[in-house]
Amino acid sequence: MKSATINNQKGITLIELVVAFVIFAVVSAASYRLFVSQSRAYAVQDQVVEIQQNIRSGMEIMLKDIRMAGFDSDNPSSKIEINTPLVPGDHSITVDYECDDTTRYTVAYWREGVSGRLLRQLIATKDDGTTVVGPQCVLLENVDALNFVYGIDHDAAGNQDGTVDYWEADSTTIGGRRVVAVRFQLTGRPDSINPDIQKVVSPRTLESIVTLRNQCYKH
Repeated sequence: MKSATINNQKGITLIELVVAFVIFAVVSAASYRLFVSQSRAYAVQDQVVEIQQNIRSGMEIMLKDIRMAGFDSDNPSSKIEINTPLVPGDHSITVDYECDDTTRYTVAYWREGVSGRLLRQLIATKDDGTTVVGPQCVLLENVDALNFVYGIDHDAAGNQDGTVDYWEADSTTIGGRRVVAVRFQLTGRPDSINPDIQKVVSPRTLESIVTLRNQCYKH
């Protein structure tokens, strides 16, 4: 009596292999798209934080100098006189203040039109007339706008009534009147390292108002 041999070997068919490959491809594509989306979101957030920090740092440096506009220690031994505390400009500003009894500082800020950089320059003038012109330092790259408007005391009484009108630098209203406050806006954008990210991250603008305490009449 011959025994029957049963072929019980198992395997996968070509159709099953194709279906498994398609499922694997779909899952892989979804995972890749999720990874790319998360990476882009992280890059965008990193760019936003960086540009905001850079703008804030640049504004802090400017605020420090602008607050000092017109400062005079009134020390009897001082040989420094501040005749022009502030030179207003629509997109630039220059302030003068006493550094010590023998030195006057003239600090200028402006946006360079071609490169879009925010520049700062310090000029130190001694009481004997000698002058040291410092380099033009770059505070911030990729600056889209730097705008100033100037607060004039409403009745020219040195801010005694608390009413301040803001005017642009080319306004004839500023002429001959005391500037007691400065409001300025600084707009910056990130570096164009990644064109895709550059389209997503729009320029950021910060605004600040500083009171010129040395220009207000003392009560």
